[in-house]
Amino acid sequence: MKNWVIKSIIVLTIILSALFILSTNASTTTNSTIQQLNESIQALLNRTADYPAAAVPSWLDTGSNAWMLTAATFVGLQSVPGVALYYAGLSKKKYAVNSALMVFYAFAAVLVIWIVAGYNFGFGHPALLSINGYGIFGYPVPAWRGLYEGSQTIYGPSGTPLDIPTATYIFFQFVFAAITPVLLAGGVIERMNFKAWMVFVPLWSLLVYSPVAYWLFAGGWLNQLGAVDFSGGYVIHVDAGIGALAAAMAVGPRLASERKLEAHSLPLILAGAGLIWLGWDGFNGGDPGGATIDAAIAVLNTNIATAVSAIVWMLMDMKFLGKPTLVGATSGAITGLVAITPAAGYVNGWQAALIGIASGSIPWMALYWFEPKLKVDDTLGVFSTHGIAGIVGGLLTGVFANPAVTQYVFPGLKGALYGNWYQLGIQALAAAVVVVYDFTITYGLLKLIGLFIPLQSPPQVLAIGDYAIHGEVAYSELLAAIPESAKPKEAIEEAKALDKEAKDNENT
Repeated sequence: MKNWVIKSIIVLTIILSALFILSTNASTTTNSTIQQLNESIQALLNRTADYPAAAVPSWLDTGSNAWMLTAATFVGLQSVPGVALYYAGLSKKKYAVNSALMVFYAFAAVLVIWIVAGYNFGFGHPALLSINGYGIFGYPVPAWRGLYEGSQTIYGPSGTPLDIPTATYIFFQFVFAAITPVLLAGGVIERMNFKAWMVFVPLWSLLVYSPVAYWLFAGGWLNQLGAVDFSGGYVIHVDAGIGALAAAMAVGPRLASERKLEAHSLPLILAGAGLIWLGWDGFNGGDPGGATIDAAIAVLNTNIATAVSAIVWMLMDMKFLGKPTLVGATSGAITGLVAITPAAGYVNGWQAALIGIASGSIPWMALYWFEPKLKVDDTLGVFSTHGIAGIVGGLLTGVFANPAVTQYVFPGLKGALYGNWYQLGIQALAAAVVVVYDFTITYGLLKLIGLFIPLQSPPQVLAIGDYAIHGEVAYSELLAAIPESAKPKEAIEEAKALDKEAKDNENT
């Protein structure tokens, strides 16, 4: 009955509008009327007739817009609280607050630089700089004008359109930009000067993340050469992994007595890892830009690879370390998520499982056998779990890209397994470009910052941890281990008062 009423309204609207058009001779009025008619019909079909016609233009796909906003929120939850909890749990007890706050600050700081300059630098149309038609980057200008935010998404050097508002796409791409330095933090927690971190994050996001995003997400020069990165294996995870390695080298190692992983809270680790895993459905499922068949395939592949990778990592632990661990299982899940990311919407299920096998074993070997030889204090092994896993996934994309799947998102794309060996070669070139560019800019930027702000907290601060850095602790029992000389007078008096109150209660 409801459909019959709607159809009747549409037919009546068409008849009345046609009579009106025939009764006027002004072409401008005719064009305006036809546009209003189209918008009214579209509004009725979208069940949005109660909104102004401008709110639901003909180019807008409301289902895709709803999914993209949801997917972006999922990805945001991966950082806050996902990675914040995960890193806090993996760090030593006395650094839990600092580790979480480094993540929280990075999330906020990237949004500010993203809206001021980062988005248009990494996705803007037209290009600010092109060389022989190859896009290098966009204009680093603000993306906060109302008419711009409400317009149809048009991005990159070629002006690629999507049927969602620009505001949605800005937010969706922001959460990707934010999680990259969030992950990088894992390489320098437990010693980096927080003030240096505050300066580093927005500059790194603008100078490293945005250009690489333009090259591999927005249709820039590496995309134009044929390189693909479905949802950020290179742009996010190789950036984060190589950035963590360069930052660890620039900042220097932790205190000699603390250069080992001491995960203090397995429940925090599990909670964080769960948010990261399921949040990844938005990470890879949102990349097609709408609620498409390929989005569904990408979500399924994401979970297949992750489950396989977690189990393979556990088996590697059992074989070489003697027993499976929760930390190991979550590490394997994350390497699976990372490795499937560049391939998620380009491969089928069994290929996703093979990528999971590779991501559960190769990064494991890199973490335990290769990374120690580098003699770099990468606190949480971000280089191996994100950098190496991202490269593995990107190269396997060049092998497995399956035309039966890519037809839904990138018709014609196929990998070496289907006769296109060029794809594997260009994937390798893209990985090399990102590694060299990222390492050079990250190391140089930190050394520049270090001329003005110490990159590492002083030993006396690190000896105390969170209380010396932020004046607060994650667990009250830590206060007892803090020297009285390190506490402000107010805190000492408050502690004495609480102690006296507790004794009085005991006597009572």
